[in-house]
Parts: sequence; structure tokens; C-alpha cells
Amino acid sequence: MKAITANELKTKGVSSIESALAEGDEAIISVRGQERYVVMDMEAYNRLRVCELEAALYAARRQVAEGQAVTESVEEHIDRLRKMDP
Repeated sequence: MKAITANELKTKGVSSIESALAEGDEAIISVRGQERYVVMDMEAYNRLRVCELEAALYAARRQVAEGQAVTESVEEHIDRLRKMDP
């Protein structure tokens, strides 16, 4: 994964990101020698987002199959949440 320094980003701007992403899907931005951020193009981000949503759907389906789901009206749900709030 290509690394971009904060100073390089400051002086070269978005072109430093574009250059780094030409070499791979992601680039790390380091600040004072510490890796702090990851940048990627929207296509790569959207792929990760789809994976995240599919994982959440899988977990929800598993909870339903295991009987851990609650069926209730919106009002009942709000009342239950209010009772949980300390």
C-alpha cells in the first residue's frame, strides 16, 4: 500500500492521492511518521460498503434463525428503548 505524507498531501494536493491510487486500491496518509488515514477511490469504498452490509444482513438472519429477534410495533419498540435508557 502506497504511503503519502501529510506534507506531500499539503504541497501536491489531490494529485498525490491520485498518483498513489494508480498503484493500488488504497493509500495510507501518515502524519508525523504515524499512519493515520486510509484513502481509496469510490469504487473500492463501495465494494467494502457492500461487504459490510452483507455481513450485517447475515448476522441479522442468523439472529432471527436462533430466535433472538423481537417482533413488535413501532410504539412498543420505542417504549422498550425508553425503558432501557438509564
